Order: sequence, then structure tokens, then C-alpha cells
Amino acid sequence: MLSLAAVGRRYGIGGPWVLRGVDLELPPRTLVRVEGTNGTGKSTLLRLLARIDAPTEGRVRGRPRTAYVPERFPAALPFTAEGYLIHLGRIHGLSRRAAATRAGEWLERFGAGGHAGTPLSELSKGTSQKVAAAQALLAGPELLVLDEAWTGLDTAARAELDRAVAERVADGAAVVFVDHDPRRLADTVDTRYAVEDGGLVRRAEDAAPTRAQGDLVRIDVVGPVPPDGLPGAPVLTHGPDGTHTLTVEPAHSDALLRALLTARPPWHIRGVSRP
Repeated sequence: MLSLAAVGRRYGIGGPWVLRGVDLELPPRTLVRVEGTNGTGKSTLLRLLARIDAPTEGRVRGRPRTAYVPERFPAALPFTAEGYLIHLGRIHGLSRRAAATRAGEWLERFGAGGHAGTPLSELSKGTSQKVAAAQALLAGPELLVLDEAWTGLDTAARAELDRAVAERVADGAAVVFVDHDPRRLADTVDTRYAVEDGGLVRRAEDAAPTRAQGDLVRIDVVGPVPPDGLPGAPVLTHGPDGTHTLTVEPAHSDALLRALLTARPPWHIRGVSRP
């Protein structure tokens, strides 16, 4: 999908190298965390991945549909929250109707539906950040790049962004994020990298931990056999009389339930439990 080959970045002719010799592969269905102390170049790396900055040396290969949430959202733009999302949706190739529909859906999901008509310049920092997250998710990006995107969000919106990330990965996207909270998406991260001394180092502990049965969610449904490709790649078992059980990691359970309930026809959810 996207790869960096011997990429380096510095600002100004003869300036110090912020990053150098960076190699990175981002296959589909991958959740990647980038760590490092302040000033090491994490944001520079994310801007390279989002193709906002160009490398000084090396190559960036691949052009997935990419969305980016910066650390600071530029709120001083001549739009309302809804108008900005519709404008971004049109840029991403959506029809005006589709962009308006998705704008409303994402604002509601992040708890900002009541601010649809508010000018961006009048929004609080937290609500501005909700708009920033919504614009990145609006058109279903193949690569989602999040630079401290949870900062300023309330508890419900942070949880919603967690769910949205899980949905994007389950739908085949790659997601790369930086966040100050070491617990952020800790149980679902595929790979961790650290930016150190201008280079990118893969953490040795990036292997996903073995999860106990109690760390899974069991969803019992009645109906036809659920198809492949559901969020979270649930383990499917069959019971008598048209019943089925899907077992999935907690981070994907909300996305899986949403997919089951919005299918046509929907599945009947008999129960949700921890095995």
C-alpha cells in the first residue's frame, strides 16, 4: 500500500537531519503506533506518510487514499463545521449529497451534531478536534494518519475514535498513530516503532499478546450464515436452529454489532457476553 525507502527529511539547505534512512512498509489491515520523546521527529514522519511533506532524500512509494489529523487543527477557516466537512468530502470525490450525509453521521457519532452550523472559528478546542477527526474518516481512507488526534476529545469521543480506527483496520485500511497515552489501542496494535536519533526502530515487544478467553466478546445471532469480511475478523461457530456465535476482540465488538444490525436484512442479536 505505502512504503518508505531510505527516506530522510531536513528543513532548509544544510539544516540538521530530522529523519534519515527510514524504511517502512504499511500493508493493509495494519495498526501501527509511533513512539518517541518530544522533538524526535514523530510528526515529521507522519507528515511524510500523509504526503504533506516531501522527503529530502529517499522515496515514498504508493498512493493510497489518505486522510490526516494534525496535532493542531487549523480552525480559522471560512466554513461552518458541516460546510467544512462537505467541502472536504467533495475534494475526496463524494457527491454533495453523500458528503452532507456522511458529515452529519460523523458529527453525530462524535457528539458534535449540535454544532453543524457553527463557524469553525467559534468552536471550542474539543469540538474542533471532533471536526478534525470527522473530516479524516468521512470518505473511508485507505491510509489514516493520526497525530495526537485524541487530544482535547471528551471520554465518549475518544472511545468513538477508538471504534472508528478499529472499523478502518477491519475494512482493510492501514492506520498509523501517535498518542501520549501508552494504553491507547494497546490491545490491538500490530506494530510499534520508536523514532530515535533520526531513525525508525521497531520495538521488539510488538508481537500481539496472547489474549485470554475473558478478553473476547461473544455475540450470538440468529439468521443466515454471516459472511466473511466482517469487522474484526470474528471467529464463527454454528449452533442448532440457525444460531451462530461470533467471537471478536473488544475493540472490534461495536463495529461488528453495527455491521450486523445495519445489514439488509439485519441479524437478530440474541445476546452479547464475555466467554
